[in-house]
Amino acid sequence: MEGTASIGATHRPLREKVVDELRRRIIDGAYEPGDRLTEERLADAFGVSRNPVREAIRVLTAEGFLLAQPRRGAVVATMSVQDVEDLFDVRLSLEALAAALAAARAGPSGAAVLDKLLAKARTTRRTAELAALNTQFHAAICTLSGNALLVGLMESLHGRVRWVYRQSAETRAASSWAEHEELAAAIRTGDADAAARAARAHVLAAQASALALAAARHPGPTLPDRHTA
Repeated sequence: MEGTASIGATHRPLREKVVDELRRRIIDGAYEPGDRLTEERLADAFGVSRNPVREAIRVLTAEGFLLAQPRRGAVVATMSVQDVEDLFDVRLSLEALAAALAAARAGPSGAAVLDKLLAKARTTRRTAELAALNTQFHAAICTLSGNALLVGLMESLHGRVRWVYRQSAETRAASSWAEHEELAAAIRTGDADAAARAARAHVLAAQASALALAAARHPGPTLPDRHTA
């Protein structure tokens, strides 16, 4: 549901606020795949002029959340089967590596960070909050890996991963967090091989759910090819 408060009311660069808020609304489902978003509509919803909205559309088009339409605003992108396969191919390699490194390096204090997130997820019911916790959980594992390059690579995927999670959360959230429990348990014991296997199993299960969702959707705009964007 579109908010009524002006986005220009707090002290941050206006362009950044509009970008962040538009991205959040897309990820959380306020704007669904296929929705057409005009500069006028967004400017009115956010309580700003068209200039920061135009810039936000440019940024989120580059990130793959929108497809720009000259003189018509933009359309919220729909992830194709190929888009999903590409995303999860990358996740499979990076998250298995992150889990293995985290198991070797996290120690009791690192495991406690994951346990705290798991405990919070057990009492959370709102999809948007679970999606945010899901991102925090995977980001925490990357941080515990101790590999700064890996952290940066995964950060570039967090928005899309959260978007996919939100779209499939209604049917998959319970299974996803059960898999998180198994992954955290492997990291807690310091077993790098078991942690990598748990991460792979989790990503493959998430991929199957996301692929089924993508295949079931009606044909629509897809994310731009990352090689040409």
